[in-house]
Amino acid sequence: MTSLPPFAGATAWLNSPPLTPDELRGRVVLVNFWTLTCVNWLRQEPWVRAWSRAYRDDGLVVIGVHTPEFGFEHDIDLIGRSLADREIDYPVAVDSDYAVWSAFDNHYWPALYFADRSGEIVDFHFGEGRYEKSEKTLQRLLGVKRDPVRVEGVGPEKGADWDTVRTNETYLGRGRGDEPVESPAYLPFNRWGLDGAWRFGREEIELTSAGGTIAFHFQARDANLVLSNPTGQPIPFQVLLDGVAPGPSGGTDISADGHGLLDYGRMYQLIRQDGPVTERTVEITFDEPGARAHVFTFG
Repeated sequence: MTSLPPFAGATAWLNSPPLTPDELRGRVVLVNFWTLTCVNWLRQEPWVRAWSRAYRDDGLVVIGVHTPEFGFEHDIDLIGRSLADREIDYPVAVDSDYAVWSAFDNHYWPALYFADRSGEIVDFHFGEGRYEKSEKTLQRLLGVKRDPVRVEGVGPEKGADWDTVRTNETYLGRGRGDEPVESPAYLPFNRWGLDGAWRFGREEIELTSAGGTIAFHFQARDANLVLSNPTGQPIPFQVLLDGVAPGPSGGTDISADGHGLLDYGRMYQLIRQDGPVTERTVEITFDEPGARAHVFTFG
């Protein structure tokens, strides 16, 4: 077993003053590494939130550790907004320098580490899933036995439809992304393309004049896009699905006629297919320059 590492490298704390392993001794601790744009964390979070509320009076302390993947995720105001959006009330260590990440030798978002009352890490889990086993581990460490909490994710927190997903997470910046197809009007399956004037950065593509479009030929129930906005002004956008307004297949961040607003950096759910899940092409057109796109995710 390994002792719970310190959180001393955190650059800030939200919902709590700084916590130390010594202060936490005698409590069961669940540490959750996350970053605000991670779709896998968003789909895991309903369980972590529910466990915190269900077992805190039994001696459980949940500590979120926000370690950013993209540069804009260092913004503490954005992290705080994510806590409000997700109704997170447990302590969160802001790990902008990766110090806590390194202390745990962590490599994944999301990640769960389970520490017993003596401060020893006795279990861990990376990624989504394994919720029943994780809750049983918490109950065993707390010395309680009861029916598991009932959790049903909604909106972007709803679990993926893995049986129909045929398209992988796709980064758009030059650091990790594939090259776009030259003509987005003729997209092969699982490829993306651009129309308009775009600048390629290491972790993003940025629209440099109004009216630029990103298109993706995919198959999944959900199509999401991580976007950020350095302009300080909301940027309207329009989403089409196979060339028409998505209607009931629109995601939580657009209207039925496909209109959306890029106001701050986060994951935007563009499509949630209504009915049978088939190959589709999604197009996102931005009315103003400045929009930055980072990664498509699917579920």
